Amino acid sequence: MTDNKNDISRNAWAKMEEDSINESNNINQEYLHFLNRVKTEREAVEYISSIAVKQGFVSMDTIDMVKSGQKIVLKQKNKVCALIVIGTQPLIDGVNMVVSHIDSPRIDLKARPVYEADNLALFKTHYYGGIKKYQWTALPLALHGVVVKKNGHIINIRIGEKEEEFVFTIADLLPHLAKNQMEKKMSEAIKGEDLNVLIGSQPLKGVENEPVKKHILKILKEKYSIEEDDFTSAELELVPAFKAREVGFDQSMIGAYGQDDRVSAYTSLRAILDIEQPTKTAVCLFVDKEEIGSTGNTGLQSLIIENLIVEILHKTGQGDYYSVRKCLLNSSALSADVNAAVDPTYSEVFEKMNCSLLSNGVVLTKFTGSRGKVESNDANPEFIGKIRQLFDSNEVTWQIGELGKVDIGGGGTVAQYLARYGIEVVDCGVAVLGMHSPFEVVSKADVYMAYKAYKAFLQLY
Repeated sequence: MTDNKNDISRNAWAKMEEDSINESNNINQEYLHFLNRVKTEREAVEYISSIAVKQGFVSMDTIDMVKSGQKIVLKQKNKVCALIVIGTQPLIDGVNMVVSHIDSPRIDLKARPVYEADNLALFKTHYYGGIKKYQWTALPLALHGVVVKKNGHIINIRIGEKEEEFVFTIADLLPHLAKNQMEKKMSEAIKGEDLNVLIGSQPLKGVENEPVKKHILKILKEKYSIEEDDFTSAELELVPAFKAREVGFDQSMIGAYGQDDRVSAYTSLRAILDIEQPTKTAVCLFVDKEEIGSTGNTGLQSLIIENLIVEILHKTGQGDYYSVRKCLLNSSALSADVNAAVDPTYSEVFEKMNCSLLSNGVVLTKFTGSRGKVESNDANPEFIGKIRQLFDSNEVTWQIGELGKVDIGGGGTVAQYLARYGIEVVDCGVAVLGMHSPFEVVSKADVYMAYKAYKAFLQLY
C-alpha cells in the first residue's frame, strides 16, 4: 500500500473484470430499489425480514432448538432486526457479526404539530440527528411513519412517494428579503424552530377560528382516521420525496437520501442471504438510534446484543452466564458504517494520506471519535491484520480512512458498544460524498466491494 491516495491502480473500477462489473451492476440495481422502498427504520425492518423469510429464514419465535445450518430471523419493536445463520462450530466459540444502523437524519413531527399562522397550516418539527438545517428547506418532503390510536390500532403512513401524490415542504426565505439572514453563520441562518412544514392553505367554509387548521384536521380524520390528539402517540418522519438516481455520465455513482447507513444495511443483508454453511455462526444485526447516540431500547447502548446471544444459546441448552460471556468474548464484528469521501471542493478539511476516496473500495477505519479519539473503539492491530489478509485473499478492494483532519471535527459509530463485550471490532463501510445531506452520493464499485467484504467475513473469517 502506497501513501499516494490518487494512485489510479488502487481504484476499484480499474481492478474489476467484466464479470465483476456485471455483478456489481445487478447488485446496484437492486440497491436502488431498496433505497426507494426503504426510507425509515421501520420500513427497513419490514423489508429485511420479509425478504429473509422468502429466502428460507424462519422466525426465532417458532424455533424450540437451534442447530447447525438453521437460518433465523428475529425482530424487536419493529426497529431492530437480526438475521442468523447457525454455524458448525459451537456457539461458545463466538459468532461473526456485521452490524449496521437503519436510522438516518430526518425531520420528526412534534407531539402537538398542527398549527395555523397567516392563513397557512403547518407542522411543528424537531430534527433528528446531525443535519445542516438549511439543506432541508425548499425540498419536496414525504411523510412516513405510524400513528397508534388509544385502542392500539396502528395506522401506517406513507405519503408523497408516488408521482401523482402531493408532497410537503419547508419554505425558504426569498433572497430579496434575506439580507440579514445571509449575513449570519450557516449554522444560525435556519433555526430548529424554523423548520416548519407547509401542509395546507384552504380554509374550511363557515369557520372563523383557525379555519385552515380545521380543514386539515377534517381531512386527516376523514381520509386517515387521525385526530389531533393521536399525534401524541405517533412516530412520523419527514424525508426527501425524490427517488434514488444514478449519478454521472458514466452512471458510476448512486445519489439518494439515507445511504448513511442503509448502504451498509443493504450490502450486509445481501451478503448473509448469499452465504453457504459457515463455520462460525454468522449474524447480521440492523439497529436503530445510531444517529442520536445509540440510545433507547432499540439502540446499541441497550442490551440488544447480549439478549440476542442469550436467546440463541438458550435454544441450544447453553443459556448460562458463563456461556454467554464466553461467546461474546470470542466473537468478532465489523461495525458496518460509512466514512467521508474526500471532496475536492473542500479538500482543506481532509488529510488525504489517511482519508478515503470514492471508488477506492470499502473503507477500514481503525478509529473514529473526535479530537484525541474520544468515544472511539480504536481497533486492535492484530484483528485488523487478519481482516486485511481476508480481504486481499478474496479480492476485496479496500482502503484505510479517517473522517477528516484531527482537529476539524469527528464522529462515532456503534463499534464502541460492541467492544464493551470484548468483541474484536473494526469499522468497515462505504465512502460517502455529502454525508447527512438529503442527497448522499456513493460509488457503485464501493457498494459492490462492501458486499464482497461482508460476505467474506461472514462466510470465511
